[in-house]
Amino acid sequence: MKNFFILSLLAFSMVTPTIFAQDKPVNPVKYTAHNKGKMYIFWGGNRESYSSSDIHFKGPDYDFTLYDVQAHDKAKGWHLDYANPARMTIPQTNLRIGYFINDHYNISIGFDHMKYVMTQDQIARIGGVVGNSYPDYAGVYLPSGNNTIDLTDGSFLKFEHTDGLNYVNTEFSRVDDISKLFKIRNTDKFQINITEGVGGGFLYPKTNSTLLGKERHDDFHISGFGVSAKVGLNFTFFKHFFIQTELKGGYINMNDIRTTNDPSDSASQHFMFLQRIIAFGGIFMI
Repeated sequence: MKNFFILSLLAFSMVTPTIFAQDKPVNPVKYTAHNKGKMYIFWGGNRESYSSSDIHFKGPDYDFTLYDVQAHDKAKGWHLDYANPARMTIPQTNLRIGYFINDHYNISIGFDHMKYVMTQDQIARIGGVVGNSYPDYAGVYLPSGNNTIDLTDGSFLKFEHTDGLNYVNTEFSRVDDISKLFKIRNTDKFQINITEGVGGGFLYPKTNSTLLGKERHDDFHISGFGVSAKVGLNFTFFKHFFIQTELKGGYINMNDIRTTNDPSDSASQHFMFLQRIIAFGGIFMI
């Protein structure tokens, strides 16, 4: 009887670890292995480059175009304003909220707060008509001619979308885990993803302009539309926090820009842009 008890105890001690081991997966599924149902949000900053553009101005007693106008952004650099709730909309910023419809694809809405400043120190070619109501600039300027106007002192025109060139858009994006390429095994601690996407939306700029000596105008107005495409790298830490870098290029067409307090004055332009973005965010299952 004693021997039977000892043998039974030895058998139980050998079988028990096997039974309990079956309750614990050998290779537990990592949180970062699947994205479906997750939501993310990020906030960051950007720099922009713009192609030259033709800007068409029209209103009572004038109708002219400035050709190949150069412009630049208005960067603030690394600044505490990016983290100050009272001032965080002043610099060039990006805000985006998205949801994964499956492991690879997500839909998001975002606000790209860019800044567009017409380069003041330039001489632009001009074509069109400026009437006698503006004697300093009155004349007929043939588009095919070599008529130019000096914009340097700003008396003829100052033109900016600095509060800002606001691109409100929706994006459809794909995300792929490329951690294996860098021999990263535990993606719940650190993961590298590549993302690509396309988007579109409308432009809601606050255009700051002074035209032909008229009173300065600075107001928000829906002015046109934009389309864009992007590619980026996402670096996720401890499952929930990430840094994302993006290159985003696109086309902007603004056919109804407010330029003065008189609603009969307007401008239109279209151009390409290239945006460089770095953002910080979080991703969570909902």
